[in-house]
Amino acid sequence: MHYYRYENAEVSCCYKYLMFSYNIIFWLAGAAFIAIGFWAWSEKGVLLDLTQVTRQHGFDPVWLVLAVGAITFILGFAGCVGALRENICLLKFFSGIIGFIFFLELTAAVLAFVFQDNVRDWINEFFLANIKAYREDIDLQNLIDSLQKLNHCCGAKDPDDWDLNVYFNCTDNNPSRERCGVPFSCCLSDPADTVLNTQCGYDVRKVGKGDWSNFIYVKGCIPALEEWLPRNIYIVAGVFIVISLLQMVGIFLARTLIGDIEKVKFNYY
Repeated sequence: MHYYRYENAEVSCCYKYLMFSYNIIFWLAGAAFIAIGFWAWSEKGVLLDLTQVTRQHGFDPVWLVLAVGAITFILGFAGCVGALRENICLLKFFSGIIGFIFFLELTAAVLAFVFQDNVRDWINEFFLANIKAYREDIDLQNLIDSLQKLNHCCGAKDPDDWDLNVYFNCTDNNPSRERCGVPFSCCLSDPADTVLNTQCGYDVRKVGKGDWSNFIYVKGCIPALEEWLPRNIYIVAGVFIVISLLQMVGIFLARTLIGDIEKVKFNYY
């Protein structure tokens, strides 16, 4: 068999190193996310007792961090090594997974628009389930507190949703000091306060509902999010477009590099 080398039969260094540079950022970011996730678990003692993972009833944000980190790390690795080693298999894996993720994003956006009521009900149930588990995980607790403070809301639909939590419910046999209260993140913020009052929500729901607005946010977080979305639709659309463009750039670089590699292999035989 004879081998022939045609003029310019080589892989484009421009696309090759653009592909590598594009992916090294995601590879390092994925490694950082994984490290942060395991650090958060070590702080909570999960790594010393893995059974805690199965005992949790609410959503642990660390799972999301680890999942995003793992996917980003694997894709970054496939893109970097595939570009440097000119490995068609890894590059096809990279472009295929990116394309699949892009398809899932579009599908989720369309389904969320078409089935708005179902999505609203699911989010409401998800929020209520995590209200029940508020004290079980410090990361979940911080996530709910941040959501309530940023959106000036309390509970899923109203502050009475906190009756679902064993520490805040108003039953007569509840011995908790937080009985008939709400978390501090429900309290109206006072710019003059220099020290965070974590007990500001104690006994708030013992007074009449008409007086709640003097002490806490009375709007639920689901209605607050529904109001936030139309006001920030351009920001949400902009983020979606930027993410989509990054994904399409990755697919374009991978497919172009695959084409160059296949052309070189064909020209050699």
